[in-house]
Amino acid sequence: MQLQDNSSQKTATQFIIATLLIVISSVMAMSQSQTRRPNIVFILADDLGSADVGFNGGKEIATPHLDKLAASGARLAQFYVQPVCSPTRAALMTGRYPMRHGLQVGVVRPWAQYGLPLEERTLPQALKQAGYVTAITGKWHLGHFQKAYLPTARGFDHQYGHYNGAIDYFTHARDGGHDWHRNDKASYDEGYSTHLLAREAVKFLRDNARRKPFFLYVPFNAVHSPHQVPEKYTERYATLKEPRRTYAGMLSAMDEAVGQIIAALDEKGERKNTLIIFSSDNGGPAPGRVTDNGALRAGKGTLYEGGVRVAAFATWEGRIKPNSNVDQPLHMVDWYPTLLKLAGASLKQRLPVDGRDAWAAIAEGKASPHEEILLNATPTTGAIRVGDWKLVLNGDGHNDEVNESESESVRRGARSQDSVELFNLAADSAEKRNLAHMNPEKVKQLRTRYHALAAQAVAPNIKPKARGFTSPKVWGQQ
Repeated sequence: MQLQDNSSQKTATQFIIATLLIVISSVMAMSQSQTRRPNIVFILADDLGSADVGFNGGKEIATPHLDKLAASGARLAQFYVQPVCSPTRAALMTGRYPMRHGLQVGVVRPWAQYGLPLEERTLPQALKQAGYVTAITGKWHLGHFQKAYLPTARGFDHQYGHYNGAIDYFTHARDGGHDWHRNDKASYDEGYSTHLLAREAVKFLRDNARRKPFFLYVPFNAVHSPHQVPEKYTERYATLKEPRRTYAGMLSAMDEAVGQIIAALDEKGERKNTLIIFSSDNGGPAPGRVTDNGALRAGKGTLYEGGVRVAAFATWEGRIKPNSNVDQPLHMVDWYPTLLKLAGASLKQRLPVDGRDAWAAIAEGKASPHEEILLNATPTTGAIRVGDWKLVLNGDGHNDEVNESESESVRRGARSQDSVELFNLAADSAEKRNLAHMNPEKVKQLRTRYHALAAQAVAPNIKPKARGFTSPKVWGQQ
């Protein structure tokens, strides 16, 4: 009897241990699936009107691929960027406000002898150190006057596309210089730039998916001027007047390109482990004539909501709730720490980061991680948001990419704050009522916080084109 009892006890013990091992194994597998480092696809539109996409209320222009993608995740209803192109890209690449880079005014021109400072640690550099393979297919716009400033020297394993803004979509020229490159060497691929960028992004996914985690950055030059698109894309928009008709066709072509990129992800079975982010780099220019920013005031180049609050979303199957709406103020600088944390990359670095980890706000419905968001600080204009309140200083001062030569006061670094506007965005997102005179204490409070940040700004890098400057045959190879 004793032997039978011992045998029974031994069998029972073995069963319990086996069961525990199964449970532990299942928990570990579940944990690993939840903590597996995600692939990251970041799609950036150029000069997109915030209300020109269906997922953000647009009805005139068909954007079915973007709308479906947005519905699979979270719409970022209060997502902020910079007023123009280069500063927004600098914010994404570093997690730091562009006023720390000297890039807070204007954009990096083709002839500029500066770029994103080399002391800055970039997002692809940090991800590459964490074991990611990295690629950019699209517009760089952060400097190309020396090799050290080119994308492959700033953390990208693979580069395809152009360095400057406003290139010709078919010839790929800007100011007489050829601007199309593969791995930072001149490329003479022929075709419409949106099509070429989509084709390259799809190729990258097919070549790299399921090997290592990847970061694919796709900054389209669409829908930036010059307004050019193959005729077939404008046929459905015959009722729209130019230049909006061509702009609509350009957006349709970009939407189609996004669909091709997502189809490649699905083809490789990587959709479930890929965080997909979409945003514009600034609000739409010429609202009402070219773009539609909805009820938001003004557009590109301004510090009003139409210039800095853009259409954006994030989606990750199983990690971000479908059809959700994140109605919390977030900023482009937040993606840097958020993505590094998700990727298991180190956040330790010499230069402090302005961005905040926004994952809890995006995936869990938590409050914004910000007490304040600096919308910009230049020698002549500035804006800050604190809670629902927004202060705009000298809002009529323009920071527009279209303006080739900035004012003499900006070059001198003169500070001018002739006008003060205060808005409560919770009640007035259209910024129709200036409440500054009714709330002097609130103005004082926000000005104090603004000046504390503005005092940390370095001088803008903007410089006019040198006398006698002649365009090189190929940009980036001067």
